[in-house]
Amino acid sequence: MAEIKDPENTILMELKTGTVTIELLPDVAPGHCARMKELARAGAYDNVVFHRVIEGFMAQTGDVANGNTEKEFDLRRAGTGGSDLPDLKAEFSGVPHDRGTLGAARSQNPDSANSQFFINFGDNHFLNRQYTVYGRVIAGMDHVDAITRGEPPANPDKMISVKVAADA
Repeated sequence: MAEIKDPENTILMELKTGTVTIELLPDVAPGHCARMKELARAGAYDNVVFHRVIEGFMAQTGDVANGNTEKEFDLRRAGTGGSDLPDLKAEFSGVPHDRGTLGAARSQNPDSANSQFFINFGDNHFLNRQYTVYGRVIAGMDHVDAITRGEPPANPDKMISVKVAADA
């Protein structure tokens, strides 16, 4: 178990194989960190599938509109939606897309990130300064590595629950 230095800026993501602990980077991307905490506190990420999981690249999730297995779930539409909140302005930085970092998923418009995010399986530096990095896995990367692959996976894994550590 990782030492949690700042519970208000730490996310606990429960997967079927165990807990993934994510340290948010509010000094780097305050808007994205605030959005993740807001959605986590609302329970919006609970039961949302990993709809795009590419070996050696990343695992993408966070479509709270179409990816929730408990609410009108349609795997074909998972990955096409976001939340009811407005899109976020890009917060690009010099923080590299290293293994275990959390990146904001978006369309071609840099200011279109909303609720979806991905966790890098490896160092993906070609994404640097093009996608917002706003967190990093500090414990449980083995659970991320175990997520079922596919675009989409036939039987996708999901985030059972996502909580802010200060609330857990």
